[in-house]
Amino acid sequence: MAEVVAGIDIGGTNTVIGIVNRGGDILAECTFPTRCQSTFDAFVKTLTGEIERLLMELGHEHKLVGVGVGSPNGSYHLGAIVDAPNLEWKGILPLCKEITNQTAVPSVVTNDANAAALGEMLFGAAKGMKNFVVITLGTGLGSGIVVDGKLVVGHEGFAGEFGHVVAKANGRQCGCGKRGCLETYASATGLRRTAFKMIADSNQPSMLRNMTYDKLSAKMVTEAAKNGDPLARAAFEYTGLILGTRLADLVAILNPEAIFFFGGLANAGELLMDPTRRYMEEYMFPIFKGKVKLMLSGLQNKNAAVLGAAALIWEELEKGRL
Repeated sequence: MAEVVAGIDIGGTNTVIGIVNRGGDILAECTFPTRCQSTFDAFVKTLTGEIERLLMELGHEHKLVGVGVGSPNGSYHLGAIVDAPNLEWKGILPLCKEITNQTAVPSVVTNDANAAALGEMLFGAAKGMKNFVVITLGTGLGSGIVVDGKLVVGHEGFAGEFGHVVAKANGRQCGCGKRGCLETYASATGLRRTAFKMIADSNQPSMLRNMTYDKLSAKMVTEAAKNGDPLARAAFEYTGLILGTRLADLVAILNPEAIFFFGGLANAGELLMDPTRRYMEEYMFPIFKGKVKLMLSGLQNKNAAVLGAAALIWEELEKGRL
């Protein structure tokens, strides 16, 4: 009988479940709306019911041995989701305990960027690496950090909030309540804010000029930059400046072999990578210059969130920690 795990990505809108084997193949997958579950208990019941349904579809030759979850504000140490801003249920939600009660297999949870880092290490471009960082660039900016082959989770299990280091003192308002957080500049949302500010601050011709703030998107800025729009290219240059200088700081602390970019904004490729690399090298502590690889995720075209969550539980099982 083939052993499999369930990899789960809990999002503010949808939850995705995949049944994954040791080789990182997703054998079955489904999605259901997170917000349609009125209570946390109802959510867990739906979640475990969908896992059971997927296993039944695969047939009796597959045995579930664990469940891994990537979630906003997922605490590895507590086995819980703690006051996630984009989920309706608040407080300390004992997710792992409830999943194990329903499935009779061990469960583990961490934040989605940590899961992405483990997925990169087991199934992606970081195979064989022991020191690297995964930067997730979506609506916000997250990070998963691996040092000496181990995921850094921290004292309470929340380590890796690189998006909330201060990029500019008294800068842009962040959804976390602080001002000047890195993710308000270096993310899909940050790029959009930068482009709109440049539109307001200059008379430079641009195909973006007639866009309202509500209609302007990072994808539009990217397409405009690809078509040579000077304002859009300037927005990427500024994003690279902010991100590159902060990555130089991160390198000085962690000495990673590589930094991987993952997420929607990473699809901009060299539009983002080139200025980020230039400014990272310019502000790098001299002994690290030219030694850190800046790369796109090897899971960019796969369901990395599910694979990352699956990698998390496979890692725990193989090291005998559950």
